[in-house]
Amino acid sequence: MSTMTAAPSPFSPADRPQLGLRERKKIKTREAIRTATYALVKEQGYDATTIEQIAERAEVSPSTVFRYFPTKEDIVITDEFDPIIMDELRARPADEPWLVSLRYVMHRAIQYGLKEDEEVSRLRSHLMVQVPAVRSRTMESMSVTGTMLCQAISERTGRDPESLEVRVYAMSLVGALMETTLYWAEHGHEGDFKDLVNRTMDVLEHGLSD
Repeated sequence: MSTMTAAPSPFSPADRPQLGLRERKKIKTREAIRTATYALVKEQGYDATTIEQIAERAEVSPSTVFRYFPTKEDIVITDEFDPIIMDELRARPADEPWLVSLRYVMHRAIQYGLKEDEEVSRLRSHLMVQVPAVRSRTMESMSVTGTMLCQAISERTGRDPESLEVRVYAMSLVGALMETTLYWAEHGHEGDFKDLVNRTMDVLEHGLSD
């Protein structure tokens, strides 16, 4: 058991570095656009919701919406978690087994995400299942998350982040988590999502053991 301790969690608002005014305004605008989108989708459905309606509800211009989110799908799938997760991984003890670190960080991310708004988490996963455009855009965005994971794995293991082995490993993690999210939504969000992630990590660690 390692005696090293992790750095303060970036998931804790009190421990996050203070952001400048410009960055705080950007985050506030992104959140306003997301909040407007989720509210409209709940009211009238995804397909019926337009960028113009989102802009009006968020009290911004349509061009501002597009400046922050290139497509309507990006509003649904984009969040602030990837950089935070990478910071959290880097804060784990250097001698901690990789999957132990990853399991810990995923639990923290789930805890934070559901605490922020469990209803939004359910809506996003539901749209991934029900709306092909959202699911397709999610799969495209996986490459960005995969690239960041490659870098984190490289920093931990010393391996080349562009090596086939690291890329395959990183994308297997990203793909597995996406399938877990889809499974959760397809089964009516039954059970604890954290338990599903634990099952996913077990498969990655041990394979299809009996």
